[in-house]
Amino acid sequence: MEVINGKWKIALIWSIYSGIKRPGELHRKISKASRRVLDTQLKQLIDHGIISKIIFNERLLKVEYELTPLGESLIPAIEFTAKWGEDHREELEKLIVLQE
Repeated sequence: MEVINGKWKIALIWSIYSGIKRPGELHRKISKASRRVLDTQLKQLIDHGIISKIIFNERLLKVEYELTPLGESLIPAIEFTAKWGEDHREELEKLIVLQE
């Protein structure tokens, strides 16, 4: 749990898996999170071997992220958890509203 604990880490992993690889695209996709928080969580995911950072040696700096094989192995768990959430959406939404 330590590896994926963080409000935006699952969203980052899923976004990268879905083809969003550039930092600016990730920040636009997950606009509720601050750039600083996303950058911190991206670094943590790199440190834990879930994603890798590719720096292209071009005139303008270009950075992309991709899932490592370890990161790819998380996708079935994320899909299963998302399906569980959809299967129990009605009950969960009532509980979440009560907590707010």
